[in-house]
Amino acid sequence: MARIDDLPPLREVIATHGLNAKKSLGQNFLLDLNLTAKIARQAGDLSGCDVLEVGPGPGGLTRGLLAEGARKVLAIEKDDRCLPALAEIAAAYPGQLEVINGDALTTPVLDHLTPPIRVAANLPYNVGTELLVRWLTPPEWPPFWNSLTLMFQREVAERIVAQPGSKAYGRLAILAQWRADARIVMSLPPEAFQPAPKVHSAVVHLTALSEPRFPADAKVLSRIVAAAFGQRRKMLRASLKGQAPDMEDRLLAAGIPPTARAEEIDLERFCALARLMT
Repeated sequence: MARIDDLPPLREVIATHGLNAKKSLGQNFLLDLNLTAKIARQAGDLSGCDVLEVGPGPGGLTRGLLAEGARKVLAIEKDDRCLPALAEIAAAYPGQLEVINGDALTTPVLDHLTPPIRVAANLPYNVGTELLVRWLTPPEWPPFWNSLTLMFQREVAERIVAQPGSKAYGRLAILAQWRADARIVMSLPPEAFQPAPKVHSAVVHLTALSEPRFPADAKVLSRIVAAAFGQRRKMLRASLKGQAPDMEDRLLAAGIPPTARAEEIDLERFCALARLMT
């Protein structure tokens, strides 16, 4: 196995520091440094960027990001057992790694980062989708990040890139594709991780658009999409009837058959409907 730095192999790091993955923290550690380096390369040119990493664990992806030339990596780690291993990486890359022992959902990361900023993370399973939705729905757009390179369960990754007419298509696809280009760039089998999860995983790369793909009010679009997919088996005239007294007329004005179901409607027509609801 090729070495990406002079630090010990990850199995040795995990054994030395007693880092058995905790299910309660959604931890599944990637052990192959060749794979973590490949994921880091999917994030693009890091040489002039600060990188936000959530849930670094023993630091496999952290090392990949630093080896790929990240200007700085800010690693948010909730598990204080991992801090000694991350400190060893910080010592090997002086001034390039800052580690915060905290919760990514509450840590004010922008106090520690300088644009341009990329996000790259093997996200803990239990907070991955919530973090993605937060990054896709900031109060103002463009967001603080230029790109997101994120590991998810394969099922979640497919929901992010799904197209109309598929079972995976839903609210997550709308949120992601309205404001970003999203594509799956890697797939990983369960045995790449310790412990091996029961599902396959995939890396999704999202590049922020300078402005949304179609005009719409973010809160209105989110409300309409949530209502439509909240009862996805129903016709839209039923699932959206509480949104306005003349809902069928608004659906028709947006080019949407009232008898259609949410999974049949593309992003452009959802945005057209959102504009008619303001």
